[in-house]
Amino acid sequence: MKNGTIKNIKKEVLSDNWYTLNKYVYDYQKEDGSWETQEREAYDRGNGAAILLYNQKKGTVVLTQQFRMPTYVNGNSNGLMIEVCAGLLDGDNPEDCIKKEVEEETGYQIENVQKVFESYMSPGSVTEVLHFFVGAYEEKMKIGDGGGAEDETENIEVLEYPFDVAMSMIKSGEIKDAKTILLLQYAAVHKLLE
Repeated sequence: MKNGTIKNIKKEVLSDNWYTLNKYVYDYQKEDGSWETQEREAYDRGNGAAILLYNQKKGTVVLTQQFRMPTYVNGNSNGLMIEVCAGLLDGDNPEDCIKKEVEEETGYQIENVQKVFESYMSPGSVTEVLHFFVGAYEEKMKIGDGGGAEDETENIEVLEYPFDVAMSMIKSGEIKDAKTILLLQYAAVHKLLE
């Protein structure tokens, strides 16, 4: 399939409460050269970063758990999600953002992070690009309790699991978060904890 061309883009803001929901109406050129009018909504919450913290000596990973309302309304009975540390860039570059998020959410202060890939997480409806990182941690890097920034009402619980337990939690359904699954599988494929 060749790339389509678009023209006559019209944007209407449907909501600007928490983040921005826009409606786009545009003309799209199909493969046969004809044009059709399409409508789509796109939720713009900014771009983000996520990181898998791992300790090679101990064979462990640090994850977080917090309440996620969208999962609750879609059948996650208690709304709690086990996830890697992550956050929105809020004007920071991805590396600075993820270091700040690690300290806020987990209490670890890390200096060295490695970007491993980036991805659109839900390209049919959300504009966000997520930057994925891995980073090694040691106990001496723990400078606080974590739990999230006071002004962000996150109420984050910091969890540490053996890597094999975290991997088994994907199969059991205890871990259902896509960014977490992607980073755990990255660690497995690249043998970060062997």
